[in-house]
Amino acid sequence: MNKIFAFFITVFLLASAAAIGLWLTGNLPGIGQEKSEGSTVLVGVPQIGGSFSLINHKGETVTDEDYKGKFLLIFFGFTNCPDVCPTEMQTISLALQELGDDASEVVPVFVTVDPARDTPDIMAEFVAAFHPSIVGLTGSEEAISDVKKKYRVYSQKQNNDDPDYYLVDHTSFTYLMGRDGDLITVFSYGVSAEEMASKIREQL
Repeated sequence: MNKIFAFFITVFLLASAAAIGLWLTGNLPGIGQEKSEGSTVLVGVPQIGGSFSLINHKGETVTDEDYKGKFLLIFFGFTNCPDVCPTEMQTISLALQELGDDASEVVPVFVTVDPARDTPDIMAEFVAAFHPSIVGLTGSEEAISDVKKKYRVYSQKQNNDDPDYYLVDHTSFTYLMGRDGDLITVFSYGVSAEEMASKIREQL
């Protein structure tokens, strides 16, 4: 019985992840979209984004209200990620360099999906390896679960007997949020820094 249950749970999670991908990219029926090379401007999708209260990499409590009036460039990942997360952080860093002085209008944010390990100190060490403007956000399991739901983010810890060394499967979209907190576009993993900067500059 346990094996059957585990099988159905696995199928459900995979189907959910696929559905989220289709939802974000506008491929589900009834969702409009306008595409450039690596981004999708979403039309008529359910609300993505919303209020949050998390801890930044300096140990300070911050909310969405602290960033109103700025564009947010948000990526969800974890500091022990071996490839996708550091690659996307590098892309975001290069996009900010591409923007030049306009980068001051953008707050790049890295939100952990692994708050058990990603303390503020660990987050500070991670973001310091990239661009000085990147803000690392962590928090309680409940707070992270809440913000994940609001951004339609999927993540799942891989089974591992070692509680300290494990990977986390997660979606790899980067969200561009407007000055008012509304979603502008979603960048797929692999989009170039030039494409990302160009799309951001269109909104300035």
